[in-house]
Amino acid sequence: MTQQAGTTADFPGPEDVFGPSHADGGPELVQLLTPEGERVEHPEFSFDLDDEAIKGFYRDMVLTRRIDVEATALQRHGELGIWAQLLGQEAAQIGSGRALAPQDFVFPTYREHGVAWTRDLDPLRLLGLFRGVDQGGWDPNANNFGLYTIVIGAQTLHAVGYAMGMQRDGVVGTGDAERDAAVVAYFGDGASSQGDVNESFIFAASYNAPVVFFCQNNQWAISEPFERQSRVPLYQRALGFGFHGVRVDGNDVLACYAVTKAALQRAHEGSGPTLVEAYTYRMGAHTTTDDPTRYRLSSDVEAWKLKDPIARVKAYLTRNGLVDDSFFEEIEEEAEQLGHHLREGCKALPDPSPLSVFDHVYVDQTPELAAQKEAYAAYLDSFEGAH
Repeated sequence: MTQQAGTTADFPGPEDVFGPSHADGGPELVQLLTPEGERVEHPEFSFDLDDEAIKGFYRDMVLTRRIDVEATALQRHGELGIWAQLLGQEAAQIGSGRALAPQDFVFPTYREHGVAWTRDLDPLRLLGLFRGVDQGGWDPNANNFGLYTIVIGAQTLHAVGYAMGMQRDGVVGTGDAERDAAVVAYFGDGASSQGDVNESFIFAASYNAPVVFFCQNNQWAISEPFERQSRVPLYQRALGFGFHGVRVDGNDVLACYAVTKAALQRAHEGSGPTLVEAYTYRMGAHTTTDDPTRYRLSSDVEAWKLKDPIARVKAYLTRNGLVDDSFFEEIEEEAEQLGHHLREGCKALPDPSPLSVFDHVYVDQTPELAAQKEAYAAYLDSFEGAH
């Protein structure tokens, strides 16, 4: 009997989606580097880079944390209006970010500072947004890194639409590793409860879009704990939409790299979307306006500090004699230089011209907008004349 397209027979069963190790509720968490810094094997995923790459990951995470620390301090000193911290989530962002091919495109939230670092975006551009002197107006096409999205979950719809465009442009499933492209959409566990995210899952599944949904489950949707949002692990939600899902140790940079690389490979070859749940913890506050001591236990924070993503890579490098003290000293010196760059650069960021708000609305300025700009310029001049 022939099944009609769109019937349930078109959708995979649990073993097709997750493989045997996930379908029966087996090992849920993909881990390749333990909190003690020991390499471990996994039956489905492996880390295919060398120790030099791991050294690079360590540097990336240390510098990303320094960006976070400096930006938090700048906010406390009144130089930024607000800052969204990522403390504890460095491995999830660096591992996934380094798995991207140059032609892949990123749709971030407002916390992907580490991913921005892997896409060679000057962190001063991030500070400009939080300082209020621009609207995060970097060129997305220069780094294949979209603008920060403040509306919770909205970027997942943008990501799926862009991924569908890639399909129609013929850059998916060609077999050319330098041509095949995909999209990664970043969001948090709180955003997974938004309608936009679930609608994006539907469209991605329906059109087999080349998109990786990368959810950083840091346990808290601002002050709402994860267990109040979902009765099942987030990665299992993918099954209900008909595509792959996997949970990875979000504090293990090697596992985050390996899992994201595999998900991107599936997307590149035309095998559709994947939901990656990076199980991690937000050791800092939601933003600098938040007081996490009001809703979570300090003992939980202390327990997660033992799983610190940077400390476990440092443990691996030292216990295997791969580096000496000078390696860490050089990175700390680089972090100091980065801190100085951010402190001085942030204070020197120029205030925008009020008229610049009209300059980037459309590619070609419309007559109506030009008239508005001219009228507003005259309005501003009237104040200058008054003095």
